[in-house]
Amino acid sequence: MASDKRRLPLIKESDLGLCTDLYQLTMAAGYFENGIEHTSTFELFVRGFPPKRSYLLAAGLEQAIEYFETMHFDDDAIAYLRSHPAFGNVSKGFFDCLRTLRFTGDVHAVPEGTVVFPDEPILRITAPVMEAQIVETYLLTTINFETLIATKASRVAAAARGKPVADFGTRRAHGPQAGLWAARACFIGGCTATSNVLAGSVFGIPVVGTAAHSWTMAVDSEEEAFRRYQEVFPDNTILLIDTYDTLEGARRVVELGLPVQGVRLDSGDLAALSRKVRKILDECGLTETKIVASGDLNEYRIDELLTGGAPIDLFGVGTEMVTSKDAPALAGVYKLVEQKEDGRVVPKLKTSAEKETYPGAKQVFRQTDSEGTFQRDILTTSDDPRAGIPLIQEVMREGKRLDDPLPLDVIQKEAKAQLARLDERYRRLEPEAAYPVEVSESLRKLTDETRRAICE
Repeated sequence: MASDKRRLPLIKESDLGLCTDLYQLTMAAGYFENGIEHTSTFELFVRGFPPKRSYLLAAGLEQAIEYFETMHFDDDAIAYLRSHPAFGNVSKGFFDCLRTLRFTGDVHAVPEGTVVFPDEPILRITAPVMEAQIVETYLLTTINFETLIATKASRVAAAARGKPVADFGTRRAHGPQAGLWAARACFIGGCTATSNVLAGSVFGIPVVGTAAHSWTMAVDSEEEAFRRYQEVFPDNTILLIDTYDTLEGARRVVELGLPVQGVRLDSGDLAALSRKVRKILDECGLTETKIVASGDLNEYRIDELLTGGAPIDLFGVGTEMVTSKDAPALAGVYKLVEQKEDGRVVPKLKTSAEKETYPGAKQVFRQTDSEGTFQRDILTTSDDPRAGIPLIQEVMREGKRLDDPLPLDVIQKEAKAQLARLDERYRRLEPEAAYPVEVSESLRKLTDETRRAICE
Protein backbone atom coordinates (compact mmCIF):
# COMPACT_ATOMS: atom_id res chain seq x y z
CA MET A 1 0.00 0.00 0.00
CA ALA A 2 1.34 3.44 -0.90
CA SER A 3 2.21 5.76 1.94
CA ASP A 4 -0.19 8.61 2.67
CA LYS A 5 0.75 11.96 1.19
CA ARG A 6 -1.61 13.78 3.55
CA ARG A 7 -2.69 13.13 7.07
CA LEU A 8 -6.39 12.90 7.77
CA PRO A 9 -7.33 13.67 4.14
CA LEU A 10 -10.54 15.54 3.46
CA ILE A 11 -12.23 15.58 0.07
CA LYS A 12 -11.09 18.59 -1.96
CA GLU A 13 -12.04 19.71 -5.46
CA SER A 14 -8.95 17.98 -6.80
CA ASP A 15 -10.17 14.69 -5.31
CA LEU A 16 -13.66 14.73 -6.79
CA GLY A 17 -12.79 12.75 -9.88
CA LEU A 18 -11.54 9.86 -7.74
CA CYS A 19 -14.46 10.10 -5.31
CA THR A 20 -16.25 7.28 -7.10
CA ASP A 21 -16.37 3.50 -7.31
CA LEU A 22 -13.70 1.80 -9.37
CA TYR A 23 -16.22 0.23 -11.69
CA GLN A 24 -17.42 3.65 -12.86
CA LEU A 25 -13.91 4.31 -14.15
CA THR A 26 -13.40 0.85 -15.62
CA MET A 27 -16.68 1.29 -17.50
CA ALA A 28 -15.51 4.72 -18.62
CA ALA A 29 -12.32 3.14 -19.95
CA GLY A 30 -14.41 0.49 -21.66
CA TYR A 31 -16.55 3.12 -23.35
CA PHE A 32 -13.44 4.97 -24.51
CA GLU A 33 -11.60 1.94 -25.85
CA ASN A 34 -14.68 0.78 -27.75
CA GLY A 35 -15.58 4.18 -29.18
CA ILE A 36 -18.91 4.30 -27.33
CA GLU A 37 -19.73 8.01 -27.22
CA HIS A 38 -23.51 8.26 -27.40
CA THR A 39 -25.51 10.61 -25.22
CA SER A 40 -27.21 8.83 -22.35
CA THR A 41 -29.93 9.75 -19.89
CA PHE A 42 -29.83 8.45 -16.33
CA GLU A 43 -32.38 9.04 -13.56
CA LEU A 44 -31.83 8.93 -9.83
CA PHE A 45 -34.82 7.77 -7.80
CA VAL A 46 -35.70 5.81 -4.67
CA ARG A 47 -37.15 2.32 -4.99
CA GLY A 48 -39.10 2.31 -1.71
CA PHE A 49 -39.57 3.98 1.64
CA PRO A 50 -37.48 3.31 4.72
CA PRO A 51 -39.55 1.87 7.60
CA LYS A 52 -42.38 4.09 8.89
CA ARG A 53 -41.84 6.73 6.22
CA SER A 54 -44.61 7.82 3.88
CA TYR A 55 -42.83 10.69 2.10
CA LEU A 56 -39.30 11.88 1.38
CA LEU A 57 -37.95 15.42 1.42
CA ALA A 58 -35.53 15.92 -1.47
CA ALA A 59 -32.17 17.42 -0.53
CA GLY A 60 -28.60 17.48 -1.80
CA LEU A 61 -29.13 19.09 -5.20
CA GLU A 62 -26.90 22.10 -4.53
CA GLN A 63 -24.01 19.86 -3.48
CA ALA A 64 -24.58 17.83 -6.65
CA ILE A 65 -24.49 20.93 -8.86
CA GLU A 66 -21.25 22.09 -7.25
CA TYR A 67 -19.83 18.66 -7.96
CA PHE A 68 -20.81 18.87 -11.62
CA GLU A 69 -19.12 22.28 -11.83
CA THR A 70 -15.84 21.22 -10.27
CA MET A 71 -15.32 17.50 -10.92
CA HIS A 72 -12.07 16.81 -12.78
CA PHE A 73 -8.96 14.63 -12.75
CA ASP A 74 -5.67 16.33 -11.92
CA ASP A 75 -2.17 15.00 -12.55
CA ASP A 76 -2.02 13.15 -9.22
CA ALA A 77 -5.34 11.43 -9.94
CA ILE A 78 -4.21 10.41 -13.41
CA ALA A 79 -0.93 9.07 -12.04
CA TYR A 80 -2.74 7.01 -9.43
CA LEU A 81 -5.15 5.50 -11.97
CA ARG A 82 -2.34 4.66 -14.38
CA SER A 83 -0.61 2.76 -11.58
CA HIS A 84 -3.68 0.70 -10.76
CA PRO A 85 -3.57 -2.85 -12.13
CA ALA A 86 -7.16 -2.61 -13.39
CA PHE A 87 -5.96 -0.18 -16.07
CA GLY A 88 -2.90 -2.13 -17.15
CA ASN A 89 -4.22 -2.69 -20.68
CA VAL A 90 -5.87 0.70 -21.11
CA SER A 91 -4.37 3.04 -23.67
CA LYS A 92 -2.74 6.39 -22.95
CA GLY A 93 -5.56 8.05 -24.85
CA PHE A 94 -8.03 7.26 -22.08
CA PHE A 95 -5.94 9.06 -19.48
CA ASP A 96 -5.48 12.01 -21.81
CA CYS A 97 -9.26 12.07 -22.14
CA LEU A 98 -9.70 12.05 -18.36
CA ARG A 99 -7.25 14.91 -17.97
CA THR A 100 -9.52 17.23 -19.98
CA LEU A 101 -12.84 15.72 -18.90
CA ARG A 102 -15.44 18.14 -17.56
CA PHE A 103 -19.17 17.67 -17.07
CA THR A 104 -20.96 19.07 -20.13
CA GLY A 105 -24.41 17.58 -19.71
CA ASP A 106 -27.92 18.76 -18.92
CA VAL A 107 -29.45 18.24 -15.49
CA HIS A 108 -33.12 18.22 -14.52
CA ALA A 109 -34.19 17.81 -10.91
CA VAL A 110 -36.88 18.46 -8.36
CA PRO A 111 -36.01 21.51 -6.23
CA GLU A 112 -34.60 20.86 -2.78
CA GLY A 113 -37.35 20.78 -0.17
CA THR A 114 -39.79 19.05 -2.52
CA VAL A 115 -41.85 16.17 -1.16
CA VAL A 116 -41.22 13.09 -3.33
CA PHE A 117 -42.22 9.45 -3.42
CA PRO A 118 -40.77 6.13 -4.67
CA ASP A 119 -40.04 5.75 -8.40
CA GLU A 120 -40.24 9.52 -8.94
CA PRO A 121 -37.00 10.90 -10.41
CA ILE A 122 -35.24 13.25 -8.02
CA LEU A 123 -32.56 14.05 -10.57
CA ARG A 124 -32.05 13.33 -14.29
CA ILE A 125 -28.84 13.65 -16.28
CA THR A 126 -28.38 13.73 -20.04
CA ALA A 127 -24.71 13.71 -21.02
CA PRO A 128 -22.06 11.82 -22.99
CA VAL A 129 -22.12 8.32 -21.56
CA MET A 130 -18.67 8.51 -19.95
CA GLU A 131 -19.57 11.68 -18.04
CA ALA A 132 -22.96 10.34 -17.01
CA GLN A 133 -21.40 7.11 -15.76
CA ILE A 134 -18.55 8.55 -13.70
CA VAL A 135 -20.80 10.84 -11.65
CA GLU A 136 -23.11 8.08 -10.38
CA THR A 137 -21.42 7.25 -7.08
CA TYR A 138 -21.01 10.81 -5.86
CA LEU A 139 -24.58 11.68 -6.77
CA LEU A 140 -26.04 8.69 -4.97
CA THR A 141 -24.11 9.27 -1.76
CA THR A 142 -25.05 12.96 -1.84
CA ILE A 143 -28.76 12.74 -2.69
CA ASN A 144 -29.38 9.58 -0.66
CA PHE A 145 -27.76 10.96 2.50
CA GLU A 146 -29.16 14.46 2.50
CA THR A 147 -32.64 13.34 1.50
CA LEU A 148 -32.60 10.70 4.25
CA ILE A 149 -31.55 13.20 6.93
CA ALA A 150 -33.84 16.01 5.76
CA THR A 151 -36.75 13.59 5.91
CA LYS A 152 -35.81 12.43 9.41
CA ALA A 153 -35.39 16.02 10.58
CA SER A 154 -38.81 16.95 9.20
CA ARG A 155 -40.35 14.21 11.33
CA VAL A 156 -38.50 15.43 14.41
CA ALA A 157 -39.53 19.03 13.75
CA ALA A 158 -43.15 17.97 13.27
CA ALA A 159 -43.12 16.07 16.55
CA ALA A 160 -41.84 19.22 18.31
CA ARG A 161 -45.10 20.99 17.34
CA GLY A 162 -43.54 24.35 16.55
CA LYS A 163 -41.00 24.33 19.37
CA PRO A 164 -37.43 24.92 18.15
CA VAL A 165 -35.22 21.94 17.38
CA ALA A 166 -31.43 22.28 17.23
CA ASP A 167 -29.13 19.80 15.53
CA PHE A 168 -26.65 18.53 18.12
CA GLY A 169 -25.45 15.56 16.11
CA THR A 170 -22.05 16.29 14.59
CA ARG A 171 -20.19 14.33 17.26
CA ARG A 172 -22.24 11.23 16.42
CA ALA A 173 -22.25 11.64 12.64
CA HIS A 174 -20.34 9.22 10.43
CA GLY A 175 -17.39 11.56 10.12
CA PRO A 176 -16.88 15.35 10.12
CA GLN A 177 -18.07 15.86 6.55
CA ALA A 178 -21.21 13.86 7.23
CA GLY A 179 -21.85 16.10 10.23
CA LEU A 180 -21.50 19.20 8.09
CA TRP A 181 -23.91 18.05 5.39
CA ALA A 182 -26.28 16.58 7.97
CA ALA A 183 -26.52 20.02 9.58
CA ARG A 184 -27.58 21.47 6.24
CA ALA A 185 -30.13 18.70 5.64
CA CYS A 186 -31.51 19.06 9.17
CA PHE A 187 -32.05 22.76 8.57
CA ILE A 188 -33.94 22.03 5.35
CA GLY A 189 -36.06 19.56 7.30
CA GLY A 190 -37.09 22.18 9.85
CA CYS A 191 -34.37 22.55 12.48
CA THR A 192 -33.77 26.09 13.63
CA ALA A 193 -30.10 25.85 14.55
CA THR A 194 -27.03 23.62 14.73
CA SER A 195 -24.14 23.09 17.10
CA ASN A 196 -21.79 22.72 14.10
CA VAL A 197 -19.76 25.91 13.83
CA LEU A 198 -18.51 25.13 10.32
CA ALA A 199 -22.11 24.70 9.14
CA GLY A 200 -22.84 28.14 10.53
CA SER A 201 -19.87 29.62 8.70
CA VAL A 202 -20.48 27.86 5.37
CA PHE A 203 -24.27 27.75 5.20
CA GLY A 204 -25.35 30.60 7.48
CA ILE A 205 -27.27 28.31 9.84
CA PRO A 206 -27.71 29.81 13.34
CA VAL A 207 -25.21 28.18 15.72
CA VAL A 208 -26.09 27.41 19.33
CA GLY A 209 -24.35 25.76 22.24
CA THR A 210 -24.07 25.74 25.99
CA ALA A 211 -21.41 23.94 28.04
CA ALA A 212 -20.64 20.32 28.73
CA HIS A 213 -20.61 18.48 32.03
CA SER A 214 -16.83 18.81 31.99
CA TRP A 215 -17.17 22.58 32.55
CA THR A 216 -19.05 21.99 35.78
CA MET A 217 -16.67 19.26 36.85
CA ALA A 218 -13.56 21.32 36.07
CA VAL A 219 -14.15 23.85 38.87
CA ASP A 220 -14.56 23.43 42.61
CA SER A 221 -18.34 23.58 42.78
CA GLU A 222 -21.47 23.71 40.67
CA GLU A 223 -22.24 27.19 42.01
CA GLU A 224 -18.86 28.45 40.85
CA ALA A 225 -19.30 26.84 37.45
CA PHE A 226 -22.67 28.51 36.98
CA ARG A 227 -21.44 31.91 38.14
CA ARG A 228 -18.28 31.92 36.04
CA TYR A 229 -20.11 30.82 32.91
CA GLN A 230 -22.76 33.50 33.32
CA GLU A 231 -20.08 36.15 33.78
CA VAL A 232 -18.46 35.25 30.46
CA PHE A 233 -21.75 34.83 28.55
CA PRO A 234 -24.24 37.18 30.25
CA ASP A 235 -26.49 37.55 27.21
CA ASN A 236 -26.63 33.89 26.27
CA THR A 237 -26.57 31.85 29.44
CA ILE A 238 -28.05 28.37 29.26
CA LEU A 239 -26.81 26.30 32.18
CA LEU A 240 -26.51 22.53 32.15
CA ILE A 241 -27.99 21.58 35.51
CA ASP A 242 -27.86 17.77 35.63
CA THR A 243 -24.15 17.07 36.18
CA TYR A 244 -24.88 15.99 39.76
CA ASP A 245 -28.48 16.43 40.90
CA THR A 246 -30.88 18.07 38.49
CA LEU A 247 -33.27 19.58 41.00
CA GLU A 248 -30.46 20.83 43.21
CA GLY A 249 -28.93 22.35 40.09
CA ALA A 250 -32.17 24.22 39.42
CA ARG A 251 -32.28 25.45 43.00
CA ARG A 252 -28.68 26.68 42.74
CA VAL A 253 -29.57 28.72 39.69
CA VAL A 254 -32.35 30.35 41.68
CA GLU A 255 -30.26 30.88 44.81
CA LEU A 256 -27.46 32.54 42.86
CA GLY A 257 -29.95 34.98 41.36
CA LEU A 258 -28.31 34.69 37.97
CA PRO A 259 -30.07 36.23 34.97
CA VAL A 260 -30.08 33.17 32.76
CA GLN A 261 -31.92 32.57 29.52
CA GLY A 262 -32.36 28.85 30.04
CA VAL A 263 -31.42 25.60 31.73
CA ARG A 264 -30.66 22.32 30.00
CA LEU A 265 -31.65 18.80 30.98
CA ASP A 266 -29.61 16.04 29.36
CA SER A 267 -30.50 12.90 31.31
CA GLY A 268 -33.03 11.17 33.51
CA ASP A 269 -36.81 11.24 33.32
CA LEU A 270 -37.18 14.36 31.21
CA ALA A 271 -40.95 14.48 31.62
CA ALA A 272 -40.89 14.43 35.42
CA LEU A 273 -37.74 16.52 35.79
CA SER A 274 -38.93 19.25 33.43
CA ARG A 275 -42.14 19.66 35.45
CA LYS A 276 -40.25 19.88 38.74
CA VAL A 277 -37.64 22.26 37.32
CA ARG A 278 -40.37 24.43 35.81
CA LYS A 279 -42.05 24.62 39.23
CA ILE A 280 -38.79 25.62 40.94
CA LEU A 281 -38.10 28.32 38.39
CA ASP A 282 -41.65 29.71 38.32
CA GLU A 283 -41.97 29.89 42.10
CA CYS A 284 -38.94 32.16 42.16
CA GLY A 285 -40.11 34.41 39.35
CA LEU A 286 -38.04 32.89 36.56
CA THR A 287 -41.06 32.31 34.36
CA GLU A 288 -39.21 33.43 31.22
CA THR A 289 -36.32 31.01 31.72
CA LYS A 290 -36.50 28.33 29.06
CA ILE A 291 -36.06 24.60 29.57
CA VAL A 292 -33.91 22.90 26.94
CA ALA A 293 -33.95 19.11 26.66
CA SER A 294 -31.39 16.85 25.01
CA GLY A 295 -30.10 13.31 25.36
CA ASP A 296 -31.00 10.48 22.94
CA LEU A 297 -34.12 12.22 21.65
CA ASN A 298 -36.04 11.34 18.50
CA GLU A 299 -39.46 12.13 17.04
CA TYR A 300 -41.20 9.43 19.07
CA ARG A 301 -39.67 10.54 22.38
CA ILE A 302 -40.43 14.21 21.68
CA ASP A 303 -44.00 13.39 20.76
CA GLU A 304 -44.37 11.38 23.96
CA LEU A 305 -42.96 14.20 26.09
CA LEU A 306 -45.21 16.88 24.62
CA THR A 307 -48.28 14.67 24.61
CA GLY A 308 -47.65 14.17 28.32
CA GLY A 309 -47.45 17.91 28.90
CA ALA A 310 -43.71 18.20 29.56
CA PRO A 311 -42.93 21.96 29.79
CA ILE A 312 -39.94 21.83 27.45
CA ASP A 313 -39.27 24.85 25.26
CA LEU A 314 -36.48 23.67 22.96
CA PHE A 315 -35.05 20.33 21.91
CA GLY A 316 -31.48 19.43 21.04
CA VAL A 317 -31.41 16.26 18.92
CA GLY A 318 -28.24 14.47 17.91
CA THR A 319 -27.52 10.83 17.15
CA GLU A 320 -31.01 9.76 16.17
CA MET A 321 -31.41 12.58 13.66
CA VAL A 322 -28.04 12.91 11.90
CA THR A 323 -27.76 9.15 11.40
CA SER A 324 -31.49 8.54 10.87
CA LYS A 325 -30.87 5.80 13.38
CA ASP A 326 -34.17 3.94 12.95
CA ALA A 327 -33.78 3.88 9.14
CA PRO A 328 -30.11 4.56 8.36
CA ALA A 329 -30.12 3.97 4.61
CA LEU A 330 -32.08 5.12 1.59
CA ALA A 331 -32.56 2.82 -1.40
CA GLY A 332 -31.74 5.41 -4.02
CA VAL A 333 -30.60 4.12 -7.41
CA TYR A 334 -29.27 5.62 -10.64
CA LYS A 335 -30.42 3.93 -13.82
CA LEU A 336 -29.99 4.32 -17.56
CA VAL A 337 -33.39 5.15 -19.07
CA GLU A 338 -32.58 6.11 -22.64
CA GLN A 339 -29.74 6.85 -25.05
CA LYS A 340 -29.30 8.42 -28.47
CA GLU A 341 -28.15 6.02 -31.16
CA ASP A 342 -27.70 7.07 -34.78
CA GLY A 343 -29.89 10.12 -34.27
CA ARG A 344 -32.77 8.34 -32.57
CA VAL A 345 -33.70 7.99 -28.90
CA VAL A 346 -33.69 4.39 -27.69
CA PRO A 347 -35.49 3.77 -24.35
CA LYS A 348 -33.78 1.44 -21.86
CA LEU A 349 -35.06 -0.57 -18.90
CA LYS A 350 -34.07 -3.34 -16.52
CA THR A 351 -36.21 -6.45 -16.31
CA SER A 352 -34.50 -7.94 -13.24
CA ALA A 353 -36.86 -9.53 -10.75
CA GLU A 354 -37.98 -6.95 -8.16
CA LYS A 355 -35.70 -4.35 -9.77
CA GLU A 356 -37.51 -3.58 -13.01
CA THR A 357 -37.34 0.03 -14.09
CA TYR A 358 -39.46 2.31 -16.27
CA PRO A 359 -37.81 3.45 -19.50
CA GLY A 360 -37.44 6.92 -20.95
CA ALA A 361 -36.99 10.39 -19.53
CA LYS A 362 -39.86 11.15 -17.19
CA GLN A 363 -41.83 13.94 -15.60
CA VAL A 364 -43.93 13.98 -12.44
CA PHE A 365 -47.13 16.00 -12.33
CA ARG A 366 -48.62 16.82 -8.95
CA GLN A 367 -52.33 17.44 -8.78
CA THR A 368 -53.97 19.42 -5.99
CA ASP A 369 -57.44 20.29 -4.79
CA SER A 370 -58.90 23.80 -4.73
CA GLU A 371 -57.10 24.56 -1.47
CA GLY A 372 -53.70 23.44 -2.75
CA THR A 373 -53.57 20.16 -0.85
CA PHE A 374 -51.66 17.48 -2.72
CA GLN A 375 -54.04 14.86 -4.09
CA ARG A 376 -51.96 12.55 -6.26
CA ASP A 377 -48.86 12.38 -8.49
CA ILE A 378 -48.69 11.11 -12.04
CA LEU A 379 -45.43 9.56 -13.25
CA THR A 380 -45.27 9.90 -17.01
CA THR A 381 -43.03 10.38 -20.02
CA SER A 382 -41.33 13.77 -20.26
CA ASP A 383 -43.25 14.69 -23.42
CA ASP A 384 -46.70 13.78 -22.07
CA PRO A 385 -48.57 17.02 -21.26
CA ARG A 386 -50.66 16.76 -18.11
CA ALA A 387 -52.66 19.01 -15.87
CA GLY A 388 -50.89 19.69 -12.61
CA ILE A 389 -47.59 20.98 -11.29
CA PRO A 390 -44.51 19.63 -13.13
CA LEU A 391 -41.97 18.81 -10.43
CA ILE A 392 -38.84 18.20 -12.49
CA GLN A 393 -37.10 21.36 -13.66
CA GLU A 394 -34.02 22.08 -15.74
CA VAL A 395 -31.17 23.23 -13.49
CA MET A 396 -28.06 22.83 -15.71
CA ARG A 397 -27.56 23.10 -19.45
CA GLU A 398 -24.34 22.02 -21.18
CA GLY A 399 -22.59 21.84 -17.83
CA LYS A 400 -23.59 25.33 -16.67
CA ARG A 401 -26.02 26.08 -13.85
CA LEU A 402 -29.05 28.12 -14.90
CA ASP A 403 -29.73 29.93 -11.62
CA ASP A 404 -27.85 31.10 -8.57
CA PRO A 405 -28.14 28.90 -5.47
CA LEU A 406 -31.22 29.53 -3.37
CA PRO A 407 -30.64 30.77 0.19
CA LEU A 408 -30.98 27.90 2.63
CA ASP A 409 -33.79 29.59 4.55
CA VAL A 410 -35.79 29.86 1.32
CA ILE A 411 -35.37 26.10 0.77
CA GLN A 412 -36.46 25.47 4.36
CA LYS A 413 -39.59 27.60 3.89
CA GLU A 414 -40.46 25.73 0.71
CA ALA A 415 -40.04 22.39 2.49
CA LYS A 416 -42.32 23.58 5.28
CA ALA A 417 -44.90 24.77 2.75
CA GLN A 418 -44.73 21.48 0.87
CA LEU A 419 -45.28 19.45 4.03
CA ALA A 420 -48.20 21.67 5.02
CA ARG A 421 -49.86 20.79 1.70
CA LEU A 422 -49.46 17.07 2.31
CA ASP A 423 -52.48 15.54 4.03
CA GLU A 424 -51.91 14.70 7.67
CA ARG A 425 -52.51 11.01 6.95
CA TYR A 426 -49.20 10.90 5.11
CA ARG A 427 -47.26 12.96 7.68
CA ARG A 428 -48.00 11.02 10.85
CA LEU A 429 -45.20 9.25 12.69
CA GLU A 430 -47.11 6.03 12.10
CA PRO A 431 -48.38 6.45 8.51
CA GLU A 432 -52.00 5.53 7.96
CA ALA A 433 -52.08 5.63 4.17
CA ALA A 434 -49.90 5.59 1.07
CA TYR A 435 -49.90 8.71 -1.06
CA PRO A 436 -51.23 7.84 -4.54
CA VAL A 437 -48.66 7.84 -7.33
CA GLU A 438 -50.13 6.76 -10.66
CA VAL A 439 -48.22 5.57 -13.70
CA SER A 440 -49.58 7.13 -16.88
CA GLU A 441 -50.85 5.14 -19.79
CA SER A 442 -48.13 6.60 -22.03
CA LEU A 443 -45.41 5.35 -19.68
CA ARG A 444 -47.01 1.93 -19.38
CA LYS A 445 -47.18 1.73 -23.17
CA LEU A 446 -43.53 2.72 -23.53
CA THR A 447 -42.57 0.12 -20.93
CA ASP A 448 -44.42 -2.64 -22.77
CA GLU A 449 -42.91 -1.64 -26.10
CA THR A 450 -39.40 -1.52 -24.69
CA ARG A 451 -39.78 -4.88 -23.00
CA ARG A 452 -40.97 -6.46 -26.25
CA ALA A 453 -38.05 -4.94 -28.14
CA ILE A 454 -35.61 -6.51 -25.69
CA CYS A 455 -37.21 -9.91 -26.13
CA GLU A 456 -37.16 -9.82 -29.92
